[in-house]
Amino acid sequence: MGGDILLFVFSLWITLCIRLWAIPSGSVFLDHLLPFGILFAVWCFIFFIVGLYEKHTTIFNSRLPLRVLNTQFFNSFLAVAFFYLIPYFGITPKIILFIYIVIFSTLIFVWRIYGQKVFCLMTPERAMILGQGEEMNLLLQEVNTNARFGLQFVFSQDLSRAGEVDFGRDIIERINTLNISIVVVDLQNEIFKKNMPHFYNLLFSKIRFVDINSLYEDIFDRVPLSLLSYSWFIENISSASSATYDTLKRGMDVLISSVVGVISLVFYPFIWLAIKIDDQGPVFIVQNRIGKNNKLVKIIKIRTMSFNDEGEKREGEKNKITRVGGFLRKSRLDEIPQFWNIFKGDLSLIGPRPELPELAKLYEKEVPYYNVRHLIKPGLSGWAQLYHENHPHHGPNIEETKNKLSYDLYYIKNRSLGLDFKIALKTIKALLSRTGK
Repeated sequence: MGGDILLFVFSLWITLCIRLWAIPSGSVFLDHLLPFGILFAVWCFIFFIVGLYEKHTTIFNSRLPLRVLNTQFFNSFLAVAFFYLIPYFGITPKIILFIYIVIFSTLIFVWRIYGQKVFCLMTPERAMILGQGEEMNLLLQEVNTNARFGLQFVFSQDLSRAGEVDFGRDIIERINTLNISIVVVDLQNEIFKKNMPHFYNLLFSKIRFVDINSLYEDIFDRVPLSLLSYSWFIENISSASSATYDTLKRGMDVLISSVVGVISLVFYPFIWLAIKIDDQGPVFIVQNRIGKNNKLVKIIKIRTMSFNDEGEKREGEKNKITRVGGFLRKSRLDEIPQFWNIFKGDLSLIGPRPELPELAKLYEKEVPYYNVRHLIKPGLSGWAQLYHENHPHHGPNIEETKNKLSYDLYYIKNRSLGLDFKIALKTIKALLSRTGK
């Protein structure tokens, strides 16, 4: 965001220079800085919603140029509406606004596409990673193929094969000869704990140690399941949170569910008519879900399939999405009755999605630590719904449920009003673009 702010100020100054054919005075610049500053704050908000401030490297791909262009096109429309519909500041800068949009859009496009290469010119810190499992390999690959992290792993050691290594000689020697300044390590690994005395003296050599779990979370926004232990859950997970957070969260649930619930009444007659014309079946279904502390809750949904199978397959009966149901799912209108569940307190606006009881029983047996997600109230939208790519649908999927759990645990550990607000904004964006899980 810092680069965007610098571009904003610089673009405004260049714009005034071009328009006035002279260097603008301080008073002239300040007269324009306030209204344009409000506009830019709105633009930054849009950048945030569309994901341009995400730390995930997925934004640095072939779709980034189109995303930036589309965003600036929308921002330009907002700029015109801002100055012409709210002439509060006494300026209606037709030519200045046009010049500014052209200059800033050009600079922000160049900055977003090529700015990373500027930082790539900086020498990354040399690092060593000590761990094991798929998560360590994924972390190693992600960091070493993306210079924006400012880190380069020049040596890695699989701790599952540490019997072949003399920590007191081989690893310490590697640190010295390779000029390593950061050691990323699984601090909970028993092999590392046994050899910790060898690393103690490195503190006096200004070597920094980073927990591999923390770095993985910072980069991927989820927790590494294969690296977790019971001690991690005792240190990081709790069903209790601050009274202030709980009170404000519940207040927002009641307020928003009341408002949206009343507004949504407009849609029900049209939905009822469409379903009756389509297959004449029932409009609403009630399904059991697992709520907080494994309590069974009943959620209300608008029917989108041939019949309510409660997630269980029936021999000789094929359940499929109806024609109207397909539209309801894409538009998310099938979820609106759940605002009543939120008002009642069975669900929250934000939290892990509630699971079917039969699937929950299976996952608790097959997926380690799965029941931890039931420590808090489930939600209508959640962290996993936004970031987990292959959400399991209509049947058990052990591997994808493990991945989904890694996002749920990240939310449970880091839940806060700020994180809830971010999820809410991202959910709105997903609804408008018809994405999400």
